[in-house]
Amino acid sequence: MRIRRWRRVYLAAEYAALFFGGTTLYNAVLRGKPPIPALLVLGTGVTVYLRRSKGFDRGSLWRAEAFPEQARSMAMTAGANALALTAATAVLRREDLFDLPRRNPLIWLAVMVLYPALSVYPQELIFRSFLFHRYAPVFGDGRAMVAASAAAFGYVHIVFGSWFSVAASSVGGWLFAARYMRTRSLFTASVEHALYGILVFSVGLGRHFYHGAAPAARIQLGATRTA
Repeated sequence: MRIRRWRRVYLAAEYAALFFGGTTLYNAVLRGKPPIPALLVLGTGVTVYLRRSKGFDRGSLWRAEAFPEQARSMAMTAGANALALTAATAVLRREDLFDLPRRNPLIWLAVMVLYPALSVYPQELIFRSFLFHRYAPVFGDGRAMVAASAAAFGYVHIVFGSWFSVAASSVGGWLFAARYMRTRSLFTASVEHALYGILVFSVGLGRHFYHGAAPAARIQLGATRTA
């Protein structure tokens, strides 16, 4: 019993150090650098760890059969949020509305194709599959785990230098974690995550979710537009 208690303490400290300490360190040292390479390395490491872990449900890494029964609720929620975000952008940042598809349609198309594979799925591996499995002794498998996943997912977005990305990602993290908790399907959680990412980059909020949002890169981007 005592060993289990100390293991929970150790895992709680590891969770804080990895997701909050590690993110803070990355932000201090590599702010403004594209996070995709680090994300792919971490995603690969997490996959190896999970596949070697006893008791881990490998089927949860995909489980596409869980998607159909979730599709309707996902579509309704995403549709309502799409209308709200489009309206908010039109009112508050009209010049940004549909900015990427209007100004750089080829880049927008590349994001639509590459984003789910290179960004979404590795993130879901780390913040859903790994976090749910590794830290279950600390947070259980209910709302506390969903909250822990959402908090870590939201905080990691400080690397983009935007308060909006942290706040929006915390809300999204809760949504994706809750979906994963219900389905144990990383495919389903990834589809939902991809839907919101595509929405954000399409409607004109993408500047909050790429490394150019960091101050130094933002200045450079502004200079480029001015030129």
